[in-house]
Amino acid sequence: MLRLVTATRRSQADFMARSLLGQCLPRLGQFQALGLHLAHSNTRPLAEVYNEAIDAAGADDVLVFVHDDVLIDDWMLSQRLHDGLAAFDVLGVAGNRRVQPRQVAWYLQPAANGQTAAPWDHGHLSGAIHHGAGAGLEQLSLYGPSPSPVRLLDGVFLAASAARLKGSGVRFDPALGFHFYDLDFCLSAHRAGLRLGTWPIAITHESRGGSINTQAWRDARAVFLNKWFS
Repeated sequence: MLRLVTATRRSQADFMARSLLGQCLPRLGQFQALGLHLAHSNTRPLAEVYNEAIDAAGADDVLVFVHDDVLIDDWMLSQRLHDGLAAFDVLGVAGNRRVQPRQVAWYLQPAANGQTAAPWDHGHLSGAIHHGAGAGLEQLSLYGPSPSPVRLLDGVFLAASAARLKGSGVRFDPALGFHFYDLDFCLSAHRAGLRLGTWPIAITHESRGGSINTQAWRDARAVFLNKWFS
């Protein structure tokens, strides 16, 4: 079973009617059998929801951890995941082939001492995401060649077999809230010997990552850096 795992602040009815993910489910269901692990009206860390889905999944389930503001444009999703998970243990649509000490975003280099802004890590990125869902806001972000083995993945879309996650003991860290959970998950997966990679799967992400440098983001950054780079 292909199971989509998501959390939303919306009610269940509002999620199905108005969110990008909810609106694309009927179409996706025409081409593959879908399960949905939905945490609606959610205020808990994403990690708690995601870990519950891992624990509840069957051995043959493929789990897709995806944000509620994502439109899955690729109606051949099941086949894409079948092919991608034959090559990698954890899949994403965008990522970085390397990880550097004190890196705080999958697409950025670490900031130099005394600097608040960090340059993009061009030349090491992989994948593509279509951004924006409103008139005049659409932009296709091409990061680099895909498929490709990577060390870090964008948490907007992560896929893995439940059996591989259960067997490796890899889980998400609730201490990180909404931020840095994806980087932490990737580092944990690599440490457990799992292979991470990007795969060409068409999605549209409504958000452009505007929560970076908020107080919640800075709080989670301190927890993440202390955990991995102290």
